[in-house]
Amino acid sequence: MESKRFEVREQQHIAGGIVKIIVDTKTGVNYLVTSGMGISGMTPLLDSNGKVVITK
Repeated sequence: MESKRFEVREQQHIAGGIVKIIVDTKTGVNYLVTSGMGISGMTPLLDSNGKVVITK
């Protein structure tokens, strides 16, 4: 069986919605995903220097 492409690293309930950090297991890129707060979205997670967070 093929492994999953995306993995949920963290999940937190905030203001009636959910915020998740999801990692692309092929590239290591971390994404911030929001849902259930009136608007949903997905964007690369950035560190304090503005660079994309990559899990190796």
